[in-house]
Amino acid sequence: MGEKDISQKNFTSHNDVVADIFNGSLFDGEDYINADSLVDAQPFSQYKADDGALHEQERDVAKYCMAANCSLRLALIGIENQIAIDFDMPLRVMGYDGISYRDEMNLDKIVVDETTGKKRRIRHKRYPVITLVLYFGEKPWKKPLCLYDVIDVPDKLKPFVNDFKLNIIDVPRLTPEQVKKYKGDFQIIADYFVQRTSGKEYIPPDKPIQHVDSMLKLMSVLTRDERYSDWLTNDSVAREGIKMCDVLDKVEARGEARGEARGEVRGEARGKAIGEAHGKILGARSTLINLVKKNLLSIRDAANEAGMSEEDFRKLAGVV
Repeated sequence: MGEKDISQKNFTSHNDVVADIFNGSLFDGEDYINADSLVDAQPFSQYKADDGALHEQERDVAKYCMAANCSLRLALIGIENQIAIDFDMPLRVMGYDGISYRDEMNLDKIVVDETTGKKRRIRHKRYPVITLVLYFGEKPWKKPLCLYDVIDVPDKLKPFVNDFKLNIIDVPRLTPEQVKKYKGDFQIIADYFVQRTSGKEYIPPDKPIQHVDSMLKLMSVLTRDERYSDWLTNDSVAREGIKMCDVLDKVEARGEARGEARGEVRGEARGKAIGEAHGKILGARSTLINLVKKNLLSIRDAANEAGMSEEDFRKLAGVV
């Protein structure tokens, strides 16, 4: 598992983060799903391939919503994190959701009637499964948005082939109004990408980070900037109440310090290289002067080799 996958899963595994993402994305910011009602579900599932072998697939995040007053109670809600566009994503999500529904069927119980001795099935209630795909890529996710974008379905067959729609959250392309529908750490991340995508100077929000460690590790991999994760390893101070502006102050200060250090090293290396080159030039010209004085080389040829005019070479060599 790559560093990006691990960081994204760690951040989106927090119940309050998951609840915030679903409430902001699906319910206009209404607290329809409560963090306290979420419990971890099994992200692993198995399927049998053509070779007869069992293979395992894993969701990025899977939760059950246990709220009694929520129509999603006991539903599996999953989050798939993406940085690159996956053109088979509708097939992947459809497979995840299908297995989740199959798992609900497996909750049915077989009981034996004590009087008749006959078996009967007690059918467990079925609940909806919702999967969101969080996309953080640089290019807009225009396709695929559904199963029809993946497979070629002739018009005559479309009445018989069910389409499957993806729930894509294209984070960098959210509007500022959509960002405001989130309330927690995801709002800070979404706001960062939206502002950067707009090309404007980033202005951090004035709100504390709730999950400092997992959020900054995610920021580090999403922005390809190790200074965010470095901040975690080098700062042992209390992190409670830390805001994005506090992080940026230290991140930028550390970046400036590193830049100065790199500049000094590069300056020293450049100076050394120039000195060595200058020394080689002087050495070559000294050799040419000796050859001219020994009448082994004409002034014209020596000047050409030195890249100088004959007059300048005569002055350099001290000859008439």
